[in-house]
Amino acid sequence: MPVEATPAAAVRVWDPLVRVLHWSTVAGVAVSWITSEVGRSLHEPIGWAVMAFVAVRLAWGLAGPRHARFASFVRGPTAVAAYAGQALRGREARYVGHNPLGGWMIVALLATLCGVGFTGWLMGTDRWWGDEFMEDVHEALAVLLLFLAGLHVAGAIVTGFKHGENLVRAMVTGEKRAAQPGDID
Repeated sequence: MPVEATPAAAVRVWDPLVRVLHWSTVAGVAVSWITSEVGRSLHEPIGWAVMAFVAVRLAWGLAGPRHARFASFVRGPTAVAAYAGQALRGREARYVGHNPLGGWMIVALLATLCGVGFTGWLMGTDRWWGDEFMEDVHEALAVLLLFLAGLHVAGAIVTGFKHGENLVRAMVTGEKRAAQPGDID
């Protein structure tokens, strides 16, 4: 009789607020992008909603549970460079939370979202109303955001494939495989 493999224990990594903010931001950015040329009456309020999501995520990054806190996943340049080198050689450790590159991707995405929101707000002020330069900066940041989002998704897919787990599903359920020997919790 064949022996069935025991499924690895799962642990809750992403709390409900992180997951709701993540997917709400994804939806908000998508709707904001779609309404940037048509349906402009939605573009600005959706932008404000996304900025509210970012503000809550920033606060949660300081006060939330372990894996939500920036202190648990934003690492220094030495750790990031070491991880990148290991990843290029296919020898990187699996992280239960964000790996060092993923942590900095979150920072880059949040910073870019703040830049998009800030320039969007500036475009409504007397000083920058109708200013082509500010519109160009806003659009360039929006394109950068989409580029970073694409890298983020690609990184999640590649990392998930390399470590044998579905990271997109983990961002829906909040659960990942528990740490095994050699993993970093």
